[in-house]
Amino acid sequence: MVKEIDFTTKQDDFLEITEKVKEVVRQSGMDEGTCIVYCPHTTASIVVASRMDPKGFDDICDEVKRLIPTRVDFKHQLDTPSDASGHVKSALLGVSVSFIISKGELIIGSSQGIFFMEFDGPRKRKVFIHVGGGIA
Repeated sequence: MVKEIDFTTKQDDFLEITEKVKEVVRQSGMDEGTCIVYCPHTTASIVVASRMDPKGFDDICDEVKRLIPTRVDFKHQLDTPSDASGHVKSALLGVSVSFIISKGELIIGSSQGIFFMEFDGPRKRKVFIHVGGGIA
């Protein structure tokens, strides 16, 4: 089963999608299997992070910007500097995460959340959630 979720982002959004992913798992009826959350964009990422302290999101975003700042000296020839830095951020942080499904539930830590990180918004975005590989 594959479910697509669509949304519009603002620049540098850090959006939690945990509950949407859990709902797709519940709707699938899958008892044991896997769940893959995939982002088909080159200037965004899917990350797992702590959701306990909202200021922690600021720390993650600040550090990503510090490590990969928007600069004019990227070798990209067809992209803007923010788009070029977004490509590097996405490549390093990744576009998918995988989870185990057990007893019909997503196995995720109590303080963990699933987040969509936008590096070059505003944009219309989508995320695909695949549930399978197990027993329904």
